[in-house]
Amino acid sequence: MSNADLPGAANRGMTWPQMLAMAIGVVYTLVGIVGFFITGFDDFAEHTDETILGFGINPLHNIVHLVIGLAGIALARKLSTARTYGWLLVVGYGAAFVYGLFAAGEDDSLNFLSINWADNWLHLASVLAGLAIALGPVKTVDTAHGSDHSLRR
Repeated sequence: MSNADLPGAANRGMTWPQMLAMAIGVVYTLVGIVGFFITGFDDFAEHTDETILGFGINPLHNIVHLVIGLAGIALARKLSTARTYGWLLVVGYGAAFVYGLFAAGEDDSLNFLSINWADNWLHLASVLAGLAIALGPVKTVDTAHGSDHSLRR
């Protein structure tokens, strides 16, 4: 049994990587929901001129935001799964950034997520946030039963 399973462990609250994962998850979920009010379901995987605060969207892009957001909310509950979410952000948005180098602003079929350059810079910022979640240090908590290293997992 780890110290995380002892009575009172749940009262410690979330670590900062968990809170960051939760915040990113909530924001991406809200963006996905709001996106459908703007795009509806037309032009599902087409380049559109529809945006949220300057970021290009289409219905497929909205679904991607919803999936990423809901994953962040679900995985923020434990530090180990929040760190997994961080790595998912790094890999997923790293790939999206590279894809955006070729597709951003293009009107052809390559730009099926309707990505513009604002999106691409946001994807790079999401990679950096993912690295922070995945690799950021957290403090060990001293308990009556000894040091609790479970926060590091």
